[in-house]
Amino acid sequence: MRVLQALAVLLLCLSFSTVQAAEKEINVGFIYVSPIGDAGWSYAHDLGRRELDGMEGVKTSYVEAVAEGPDSERVMLNMARKGYDVIFATSFGYMDPMLKVAKQFPNVKFMHCSGFKTADNMGNYFGRMYQARYLSGMVAGGMTRSKTIGYVAAFPIPEVIRGINAFTLGVQAVNPEATVRVVWTKTWYDPATEKEAAKSLLDVGADVIAQHQDSPGPQEAAQEKGVYSIGYNTDMSTFAPKSHLTAPIWNWAPFYRNVIEQVRNGSWKAESVWPGMETGIVDLAPFSAMVPKDLQEKVMAAKADIVAGNNRIFVGPIKDQKGAVKIAAGVVAPDPDLLGMTWFVQGVVGTTE
Repeated sequence: MRVLQALAVLLLCLSFSTVQAAEKEINVGFIYVSPIGDAGWSYAHDLGRRELDGMEGVKTSYVEAVAEGPDSERVMLNMARKGYDVIFATSFGYMDPMLKVAKQFPNVKFMHCSGFKTADNMGNYFGRMYQARYLSGMVAGGMTRSKTIGYVAAFPIPEVIRGINAFTLGVQAVNPEATVRVVWTKTWYDPATEKEAAKSLLDVGADVIAQHQDSPGPQEAAQEKGVYSIGYNTDMSTFAPKSHLTAPIWNWAPFYRNVIEQVRNGSWKAESVWPGMETGIVDLAPFSAMVPKDLQEKVMAAKADIVAGNNRIFVGPIKDQKGAVKIAAGVVAPDPDLLGMTWFVQGVVGTTE
């Protein structure tokens, strides 16, 4: 009798433990390089984080405005030591610090955005934003009258260079004579510096301003000058309603939900993920009424081709600024070449430094 009672108690304990394991809350941390109020990059990621808060058994938190380098390592260590199950680091400069911390906490899942390094418990992810960049370039090319388009850019890393090149190819698809002038700010989020960079491009005749920056500063500069602008990360039209034409935008919610479901069901693995427009993670913001209907239709037709896999964008012949063929006729640039891109296409005015 006592043996049966003991077995019953044991089974009850095992059952309770199983329920506890099934109901274990997943703690998820996010690290942002700029304030979530930037209206851009970090804001877009935080919208995705908020979606996770709506999932049963998931709890999230974040630290914003974390500098790349040692400071980010400290934040990651703090999260890992507190028992976070999944940590997302959302800026390129967080890559090496995350790799270092991941090796110290093998039971934590680490995900790095926009990098290229992985470990047994560290994956990386980004989106094929160059696809939406190409489409926004078509809009800019169709709207410019001076045939000079300005581009306020953050850092000369492959992610940014690839976007500028795709944008320029989009411009050339509708306006072969137009050029794209690039100014580097060496910032991700510095509204004043980014706005001044836009002004310097306006001073040399740019009548459309595009950007790879987190703030709407360049949009505001364009509106003050009475010219057009192309945003980034989110729909920035509220900041420059008389200027903003459209923007390449992010929708991170589906991706983040998928990662957490994989962690929950045990299917998550460290890998490099690079989804495109077909997933909805990368998209184009609504057109302003300033964009003519025929141009809108042309861009939407190009979008449909991209989603269907019929327009790979980086298809040769493509030459660099010096006229050397970088992608041969008929050749589709492979992903490793795109991920390591360090050169500008013809039509870009500026240096990759």
